[in-house]
Amino acid sequence: MMEFVVFGLVAYLLGSIPTAVWIGKSWYGMDVREHGSKNAGATNTFRVLGKKPGIIVLLIDVVKGALAAALPVLFSQFSPGISVEITIQLQIIASIFAVTGHVFPLFAQFKGGKGVATSLGVIIGLHPAAALIAFGVFLLVFMLSKFVSLGAIVASICFPLIIRFVLKEESVWLIGFSLVLSLLVILAHRKNIRRLLNGEESKMNLFKKST
Repeated sequence: MMEFVVFGLVAYLLGSIPTAVWIGKSWYGMDVREHGSKNAGATNTFRVLGKKPGIIVLLIDVVKGALAAALPVLFSQFSPGISVEITIQLQIIASIFAVTGHVFPLFAQFKGGKGVATSLGVIIGLHPAAALIAFGVFLLVFMLSKFVSLGAIVASICFPLIIRFVLKEESVWLIGFSLVLSLLVILAHRKNIRRLLNGEESKMNLFKKST
């Protein structure tokens, strides 16, 4: 039980690193949460600050998720008594708390991003094959629609299907995690869903400073 608490806490603190907020304030004297979509994530950083900071935020947010999911595996290498099943459970707990930390960051007044990049990171750390397929879905939808939010929503919906039916995973823990993560991402995009339905969502090119 102590391991679950420790890894959950460490993962939450990792996820709480508000990359977009810190880079915006330290490099540009600007809080990205006051501009664009008012979201502290990579997409809004691209929109508000441009390509270079956007790429840096994206990479760091992915890495913090991957690191959170990978830490239990490293721990298990030095703890022979930890079974594979327990390791997977620790990874899942860490993954959920890392994404929660990104969305509700302790270090940024609990006003963070939508968890897409960090979700990709935890999937990479937990199941690289699923991450690759889900990222492919995101890219395809985004390239066809120019809506980042739609790409993220569709990829999150597909994620549990990829885990269960494409990769044939049978772990109840892994399937349950895929459903929870999908739900978290969809809930974080509820305003985007409303704008998409109303035809008010903005299209964007991630490699331009503004649209």
